Amino acid sequence: MQPLIQKYIPKTTKDVFGQDDSIKQLKNFIVNFKKEKKKSALIYGSSGTGKTSSVYTIANEIGYEVIEVNASDFRNAEQINQKVGNAIKQQSLFAKGKIILVDEIDGLSGHEDRGGIQAITKLIGDSSYPIILTATNPFDNKFSSLRSKSNLMEFKQLDYLSIFNIFKKICDNEKIKYDEEILKALSRRAGGDARAAINDLQMLAQNKKELTKESLEELAERNKTDSIMTALNKIFKTTDIKIAISAFDNVKEDLDEQLLWIDENLPKEYTKPQELAKAYEMLSKADVFKRRIKRWQHYRFLVYINALITAGIASAKNEKYKNLVQYKPTGRILKLWWANQKAAKKKEIAARIAEKTHSSKKEIIKSTMPYLPIIFKNKEMRSNIINYLNLNEEEVEWLKSQVKI
Repeated sequence: MQPLIQKYIPKTTKDVFGQDDSIKQLKNFIVNFKKEKKKSALIYGSSGTGKTSSVYTIANEIGYEVIEVNASDFRNAEQINQKVGNAIKQQSLFAKGKIILVDEIDGLSGHEDRGGIQAITKLIGDSSYPIILTATNPFDNKFSSLRSKSNLMEFKQLDYLSIFNIFKKICDNEKIKYDEEILKALSRRAGGDARAAINDLQMLAQNKKELTKESLEELAERNKTDSIMTALNKIFKTTDIKIAISAFDNVKEDLDEQLLWIDENLPKEYTKPQELAKAYEMLSKADVFKRRIKRWQHYRFLVYINALITAGIASAKNEKYKNLVQYKPTGRILKLWWANQKAAKKKEIAARIAEKTHSSKKEIIKSTMPYLPIIFKNKEMRSNIINYLNLNEEEVEWLKSQVKI
């Protein structure tokens, strides 16, 4: 099945929700470029707000060609001058004009040894075409020279209604059944990131073609793994070790789960045998350090493990792969999670019984819980148990799942 994020890439500016003012400002800059004092636009905002998509939709509408380069793929000023500089010099053969899009400048270095920012700043002054830069945070001190040369345009975080409208359009087209309140609840959980929201929608609805209340419960686990998805993107989609090495800084999953996620998705991303082998060598060394920590309690090795599974794996490739990969958890992680979920429900119900009977939870799990599903078969007793223990809907559903009622 084609990824929905790819299938529903905006084709016109009307397909980009929630950014009307920013798109109008950007389009005016591009159309009136020759009259502009500043020769570049720096568009910024959080992930999934439509920055890159807006550039392409504007270009489609005015008949311009887009030359896109990703800043994180460049290791030094020479590479930037070669790629961007050549794009600036070449005439557009089949379009009215062209736009030079330098995506994700957060990955550029301002240090003299690499000189990426200085190179871009100079090219802006020499360009006969509009240069569009995208960034998450343009207010870092290292971007001061770029800010002075650029028109700053903010793409604000999308509100939940914008996400809801995107969802509704996709669901109607894909014939996915939904309740509007559930769709709105899903929209609120997206955190303003349209790209992540569409991925969530596909994950929840691709098999059953329906969004239910249970779908939102499934998303609770996905919310936990959102940070993992971001981390994998930082590792797999960049060659900049400074970006990669911070990938797991805010990830809640423990080290074992991080290794499993990488192991599962690495061969899907790295398709060149030599680069895949080098990446797995980094992963295997990390595993060696992990075993040494377990055996000798040498926790100082953790810093080496992090470096190997982030910067090490990122640097195993020569350039970023352009293929779109949907990262998925290993089956082992899902089995562990489902087991933990079931155990948690069991413990919650046992705790309620223990409170009512002045017993220990441990004793209730051992002596009472095995018989509770059997008692639950009787409708009258089931109703009494629900009321007496004040069981919530999830706990009732768990008990029902233990027996055929």
